[in-house]
Amino acid sequence: MLLLGGGAAVAAGAAAVAAREELAYWWGQLPGNSRPRKEGEVDFAGAQWSAASPANYRQANRPDDYTVDRVVIHVVQGSFATALKVFRDPFHEASAHYVVRGDGHIAQTVRELDVAFHAGNRGYNERSVGIEHAGFVDRPESFTPDMYAASARLTAGICRRYDFPADREHVVGHIEVPGTDHTDPGSHWDWDRYLTLVRAELRRPAARTRPGTT
Repeated sequence: MLLLGGGAAVAAGAAAVAAREELAYWWGQLPGNSRPRKEGEVDFAGAQWSAASPANYRQANRPDDYTVDRVVIHVVQGSFATALKVFRDPFHEASAHYVVRGDGHIAQTVRELDVAFHAGNRGYNERSVGIEHAGFVDRPESFTPDMYAASARLTAGICRRYDFPADREHVVGHIEVPGTDHTDPGSHWDWDRYLTLVRAELRRPAARTRPGTT
């Protein structure tokens, strides 16, 4: 048996993972191989389903075809209702998986199975879940305690589902996505507070829920 050196072994492992993801992607494109879908299913228990236009996301079979290892935090620069409206508009060419309102209410507009067009970077879109927050980057009052708490529960559930840590490498702002020209969530978003809440949620026993429950 040929033993590979450390660097060669890492490279071979990365190539194998990439090959598996490519194979899984094309398998999912074959007729009949897409995961079962039911209108109105949600991935976060209690979320409101408000479907985005199919023009604003790409159907996929994540994490079988693309590894999910990021959450991207966004701010709408508008209201909760505005976000849902533009995501339904087929000419908007963008969507996120979730929208969080100031009172903590959450809407899901794209299933986590699918690739939402939210990050402005194809690779990040394929590997991440996008969460919009109603409000404006220059208005600190947009970011209420109820919003932080609800969003933290949402992000903690995503971290659990896809087994990645709640840290600043894996929970990022839109401004940190390579190639983006966006500035959200802005300087008023309290990252220390947010990640403290996410980690506290992760220390709680996992709820016995499944995708599609409400």
